[in-house]
Amino acid sequence: MNAELWVSIVLALISMVSGWGWLTNSRKYRQEVKSLEAENRQKYMDLAKEYVEEFRKNIAEPLQQEVRELRNEVKLLRDAVQEINDCPFNGDCPVRTKLSAPARDASGSRGSVAAACRLRNEPTGDE
Repeated sequence: MNAELWVSIVLALISMVSGWGWLTNSRKYRQEVKSLEAENRQKYMDLAKEYVEEFRKNIAEPLQQEVRELRNEVKLLRDAVQEINDCPFNGDCPVRTKLSAPARDASGSRGSVAAACRLRNEPTGDE
């Protein structure tokens, strides 16, 4: 065989080997990319879980506690309003007057209902 044929065969073998190397490097690269994508998805999931836990701890739980407290206060108010009819001062009940008054004072509150009841129940010097 002549030298040109040998050169052609060697060049063909070199091309095949380099092509095979490129193909294996390409597969290796694709596997590496898939591995990094999976790792990034896992990091994203961990971060999302951390955000949910922080939200629950700093926002949701305090709000739930406040809602519980408000429900208890509303229940107490509802019970008190239902007992207005049993008030000995039913005709001139200061609580009923305060609750039915639509106007508010400058501070935005209706005033102290408890103070009105105490004043009403204090004995006068006439007795």
